[in-house]
Amino acid sequence: MGASGGLPAVRSVGPGAPFEWLAGGWSDLWKAPGPLMVYGLAVAILSAVLCYGMYQTNGAYWVLALSLGFVIIAPILAMGPYEAGRRLELGQPVRLGQIVLVRTALRQDSLYLSLALALLYMFWGQTAQIVYGLSTYQSHGSIQALVAFALETPDGHAMLIAGTLVGGAIAFLAFALVVVSAPMLLDPGSNGFIAIITSVRTVVTNPGPMILWALLIVLLLLISAATGFLALTVIFPWLGLASWRACRALVEPEAV
Repeated sequence: MGASGGLPAVRSVGPGAPFEWLAGGWSDLWKAPGPLMVYGLAVAILSAVLCYGMYQTNGAYWVLALSLGFVIIAPILAMGPYEAGRRLELGQPVRLGQIVLVRTALRQDSLYLSLALALLYMFWGQTAQIVYGLSTYQSHGSIQALVAFALETPDGHAMLIAGTLVGGAIAFLAFALVVVSAPMLLDPGSNGFIAIITSVRTVVTNPGPMILWALLIVLLLLISAATGFLALTVIFPWLGLASWRACRALVEPEAV
């Protein structure tokens, strides 16, 4: 598919493409497991420390809300695994220093994308707080009490439905903006605006596969949260490598 109007060309992919990306990412993970898992462990520790801090300050609701919202900012944190995927594709070695500090990502366009995702993440948190506040007059101090409220009361059920609809819309917007734009920004010649437009076009061109890809990402991140984020040690770099493969499959190579 040729590019038009100066925009990178976007490919159509089959319905099973997300599983192919995951399989390829899994294979790539074991080509450089040491540095990639150290990277994943660092993300896991950071996530666990932040959530523990919120929990200790009676922020049980925020632990769940912001853990679910992690999907919004995860792509920009995965620059290291994207770089690892790029290097593996070129047959180059992957070292920890090369993926911790990705020099080509340290520029204005990446900063703007990070800021946009951070704003969406904060909007997610404020929206979650509004939904929670409209659903109950109580403050649940523990995750167990919050889960019991959500699963065992009519108000809790209404909160889950409203939160899923509103939160899902925000998360999918973030996904559409960043699904290929973040990996594209590894190219120092790429333009942030063009990368975001291209990302949205990949979703519009491939709605079915991209919805499946979003659901798989959410599922794997939920599994990570359920393990106290320990599973992020493997899942985070795996998803980053798979996302690099997704970008390469969706956008013409000369544009990435």
